[in-house]
Amino acid sequence: MKNKIVYIALSIDVLHHGHINIINHAKKYGKVIAGLLTDQAISSKKRLPLLNYSQRKKILENISGVSKVIPQNEWEYSKNILKLKPNFMVHGDDWVFGSDKSLRNDTIKALNKIGGKLIEIPHTKNISSHSLKERMYSEAIIPSNRQAILRRSLDSKRICRFLEAHSPLSAIIAEQTFFINKSGKKIEFDGFWSSSLTDSTLKGKPDIEILDLNQRLSNINDIFDVTTKPLIIDIDTGGKIEHLEINLKTIERSGASAVIMEDKKGLKKNSLFGNKVKQEQENIKEFSKKIAAGKKATTNKLMIIARIESLILGKPINDALLRAEKYVNAGADGIMIHSKDKDPRQIFDFAKKFRKKFDKIPLVAVPSSYNSVKEKQLENAGFNIVIYANQMLRASYPAMRKIALEILKNGRAYESEKNIMSIKDILELIPGTK
Repeated sequence: MKNKIVYIALSIDVLHHGHINIINHAKKYGKVIAGLLTDQAISSKKRLPLLNYSQRKKILENISGVSKVIPQNEWEYSKNILKLKPNFMVHGDDWVFGSDKSLRNDTIKALNKIGGKLIEIPHTKNISSHSLKERMYSEAIIPSNRQAILRRSLDSKRICRFLEAHSPLSAIIAEQTFFINKSGKKIEFDGFWSSSLTDSTLKGKPDIEILDLNQRLSNINDIFDVTTKPLIIDIDTGGKIEHLEINLKTIERSGASAVIMEDKKGLKKNSLFGNKVKQEQENIKEFSKKIAAGKKATTNKLMIIARIESLILGKPINDALLRAEKYVNAGADGIMIHSKDKDPRQIFDFAKKFRKKFDKIPLVAVPSSYNSVKEKQLENAGFNIVIYANQMLRASYPAMRKIALEILKNGRAYESEKNIMSIKDILELIPGTK
């Protein structure tokens, strides 16, 4: 048995006795080589692991019985099996049924090709890495941990989805909404977008940078009380440099992962008005100074993303590209390119040219106007983050207005019940209400 190779595949985001059982069983058959699922592999199916790959690798390397740790770059094990040609693979029997059944079949086929054997052991009962991790996320998330998730997601995923959340309830919906696609991958939102437009509208105020930071952060803190995912906040123009430096420090302490700051000046008007209203773009040099000042005032925990308004204001793409270059050189951690065109060709053209010069800088799209574009198209074009900026609030308004009118017309609420959440469901929605 000494010369036999035994392969196991683990994630060990949360190490527990079930993992030890597999390792102890595997070492009976020979030299144990552990394929450790990378952050990319895990995030292709599940939530990003709490610990990064290097941290998890260090843990696994120090467990008795593990001879070697190698990266498992994909959820499927076949490539590593065909490369290593192990005599055995040890795995729990929990994949015989369910979503991982096809993974088991592919593993058996790979082992048959090399003359290897699959050894299945009973799944350790009453233990689940997934449930433990979800509990840790919900109960032990602290600002710095939440903050770090965005950068790790950008390193692990080809594109990250952020959904507007204007209230704690909308954030709960955004965090809990998911579906499993045909390949067994869990599709969900990676975080929240705090929009100045929706925050202002929710309070019945115009979107003219009228809300102060304390009002915005009060809502964000309430969202953080009941969620675990990262948040990007829209800070409009950022205001005066002197105010920006102080405000960014406050935002960073809150646990927000990133701010997006637009290169306009004067009285802020919503960008989607374009040239229909008076809007003035900030001088490149002055906006670069704001970025540099913001980076100096904060640590590397908070990302500062520069939003370029050139295309919104009808300027040529070269102006946007020049601004992008200058803003990155000033310290911007990412670039958001905005457009009010329904046709996405303009932003695709920008992305193509931007990527020739900057292959690693995160690129953000907000497809409010060009909403027919698919995420896959944005991903292929080089975008790293897609923000759905206002759909949640826009969805709530017609629904509430419809119910209000219905009650007025009928003189009672009976007819509305079929279109609204039941009293029972709303009482059970939030833990602790009973």
